Amino acid sequence: MASRNPSRPNLLFILSDDQGAWAMGCAGNKEIRTPNLDRLAHEGIRFDNFFCASPVCSPARASILTGAIPSQHGVHDFISMPHDKQGRSKPGSPANSIRFLEGITSYPELLADMGYRSCLSGKWHLGDAREASCGYEDWHPMPYGQCSYRDVPMVENGEHTCIENTYATDLFTDNALNFLEDQVSEEVPFCLNVSYTAPHKPWGREHHPEELWDDYYNNCPFETTPGPEEPIASGFQRYSFLSPGDAEERNKIDSAELRRQDLAGYFASIEAMDINIGRLLDWLERNELRNNTLIVFMGDNGMNTGHHGIWGKGNGTWPQNLFDTSVKVPCLISRPGHVPENKVSTALLSQYDWLPTIMDYVANLESTPNNLPGQSFAPILRDDECEERDRIFVFDEYGPVRMIRSEEWKLVWRYPAGAHELYNVSNDPGERVNLFNEPGFADLIGKMRRELDDWYATYIDPNIDGSKLPITGYGQRERASLKDAFNHRFQMADPKL
Repeated sequence: MASRNPSRPNLLFILSDDQGAWAMGCAGNKEIRTPNLDRLAHEGIRFDNFFCASPVCSPARASILTGAIPSQHGVHDFISMPHDKQGRSKPGSPANSIRFLEGITSYPELLADMGYRSCLSGKWHLGDAREASCGYEDWHPMPYGQCSYRDVPMVENGEHTCIENTYATDLFTDNALNFLEDQVSEEVPFCLNVSYTAPHKPWGREHHPEELWDDYYNNCPFETTPGPEEPIASGFQRYSFLSPGDAEERNKIDSAELRRQDLAGYFASIEAMDINIGRLLDWLERNELRNNTLIVFMGDNGMNTGHHGIWGKGNGTWPQNLFDTSVKVPCLISRPGHVPENKVSTALLSQYDWLPTIMDYVANLESTPNNLPGQSFAPILRDDECEERDRIFVFDEYGPVRMIRSEEWKLVWRYPAGAHELYNVSNDPGERVNLFNEPGFADLIGKMRRELDDWYATYIDPNIDGSKLPITGYGQRERASLKDAFNHRFQMADPKL
């Protein structure tokens, strides 16, 4: 490892789970209380057009770490684990022993090579968590995709364990603060990733602080989200990941009351996360590290809570959807005295832009490893203008579903035969009117389709091309391989598990 250089800025990267870009006070939501996220937005930049690389947890997280798209790193769906009847993840499934990002360069690894001390505290969800991965030295992972907020599965000293009678969001923050305390006496830069499970389900009252649920959200009208009467978007069916028993119990509750209960838990989990983010900010300020720490807050994927008649993200429907509410994520970046303050950027950016950005920001490195698609937006962080990009699009994929989006237009293409979608997102931001089969758009569709195909042809690994793999939205349990898929050795998760 290279010698450590204390002159480089620290990095605190905070990742939320299933948080819609709309679910912050600073984004205009007047019902949710997020004073610390609002504080970051006031003291930095809020990115209003930031997109995930894939609208589901594991692929998005893999793309943030590596700068690669799913058809490069091979994580195409959430890493699936079997669960017991109480909904608790069970160690020992095939995915538990697979290191899905092994051999792929990550930004924490690159920062470690520059002398950073790196730590992960919180959700991992990228396979085997028994040993540290991706250049992290300090390793405090919750290995699975979701967990009870009160009895939290963790890995300690290479062994799976459960921390009982705690609150997951507090636990992840406590571990992060312990890491920070250890850094005070070391004049070395740090890369701390705090990966919350909030606001991912479960949303039940028993999972979240009573003072948030009972005193406020239990009585909230939730006018900032669509009502239970919102019809599902045409051409889609709702996907359910509930066990039959859970589904039966939920069907006994009136839909309006069920919506209210779920939203109360969803909003309460975000405020609890916000309170813990405040603990991290306060620690940095007390220790006079705030101005030398780049703070990034990002969501892994978007979330619909009734939007388009859906509860969920890209796999909340069949076929998988790429609505903006599924693919747009919150992104706030702050470093007082260095990053512009109280600014909103409308630049079209993606999670795959993050790795080249952090390399550019801390080391002025314009080149990135391998054949990566992203471009640095560090000039925005320096209050400079970004160079004009050769393409003014962002791209998204979820297996056989791909998207190309400009400021005005959005084309969703499903391989091999549709159904396809075209939206004028500047005039129809709610994506209500699919223009694909309307007259007069053939030339535009043809041009965007060529751009889409050319872009993916430039970057994909042909052996793990998601457009040719059986990605169902029900999870991935093995390494992706086109050869194995054709020979029926590559199996996606069983919907019944």
